[in-house]
Amino acid sequence: MKISDSLASFARLDLVGAATPVQKLDRLSRLLGRDIYIKRDDITPLAFGGNKLRKLEFLAAEALRQGADTLVTAGAIQSNHVRQTAAVAARLGLRCRALLENPTGTTDPDYLHGGNRQLLDLFEAQAEQVANLDNADAQLEALAQRLRGEGHKPYVIPIGGSNPLGALGYVRAGLELAQQTEAMGLTFSAVVLASGSAGTHGGLALALAHAMPGTPIVGVTVSRSVAAQAPKVKGLIEGTAALLGVEVPAALDVALWDEYFAPRYGEPNPAGLTAIRLLAATEGVLLDPVYTGKAMAGLLDGVARRRFAGDGPLLFLHTGGAPALFAYRKAMDAGSSNAN
Repeated sequence: MKISDSLASFARLDLVGAATPVQKLDRLSRLLGRDIYIKRDDITPLAFGGNKLRKLEFLAAEALRQGADTLVTAGAIQSNHVRQTAAVAARLGLRCRALLENPTGTTDPDYLHGGNRQLLDLFEAQAEQVANLDNADAQLEALAQRLRGEGHKPYVIPIGGSNPLGALGYVRAGLELAQQTEAMGLTFSAVVLASGSAGTHGGLALALAHAMPGTPIVGVTVSRSVAAQAPKVKGLIEGTAALLGVEVPAALDVALWDEYFAPRYGEPNPAGLTAIRLLAATEGVLLDPVYTGKAMAGLLDGVARRRFAGDGPLLFLHTGGAPALFAYRKAMDAGSSNAN
């Protein structure tokens, strides 16, 4: 069975709507001496956009099928995933309950109360702060059990929406990208994206291995070493392929770069902040300090160090996250001062 035919058999809510555009970054391309394109999944149509909406099309459809009245999930205080889950719950008339951790231990009020966290209140999500999410699956199930005891019907969504069902959103995105690439007459030397909870990376890699074989997918890690991240990505590729009933192409290679996430998840670094300022100043495109800023730093360094094979165009998958800019105001201000 073709991967597209298998994908069509799964229930999906139409939350994303039309295909997100692929655009050439003309000024950045001239600056780098290499053509750079961007796929704008930061402008999906709900709650300031972002990649998680694609996963939630499948996950929320399953929640409704099961008769759920509450979406339950978890993430950092500034989680883009929790923000988009809360918005989808509001859109569907469901409750949202979230477990939130403070991964860096910051006391900055912008981080604790602004950005994505402020939006949760607007979506009327109920958030509960926890010391950590080291055992997130068990913590989410415990919360779900409490809700069942209160007479609710919870549906648990893992961190990042990253399980095989959620990864179908990026299988679909990969097939969408393949159609756009063909229509534009482009052959990319590589596709670059942030690799975190791994559902986006895994789903996209599986789809493109079928639809654009030979195109390298480079995941710039945002929280883990290659040794720790690779099994997560491979596990989701295999689980998603099994769910679809398709093969994992033998040539599929999981490429990861882990030089750009330091000092840790959720904490900005100078290279990421420089990338944010560069994209804003040259293209009017907003990245974020946790995911896309660091991933773009990897792309920029990769071009400078000639880490990409050939000299063809590169594609950057923009997964969103702009609301976090307001939560990291002090880091952005400090970075701007240092740059000047």
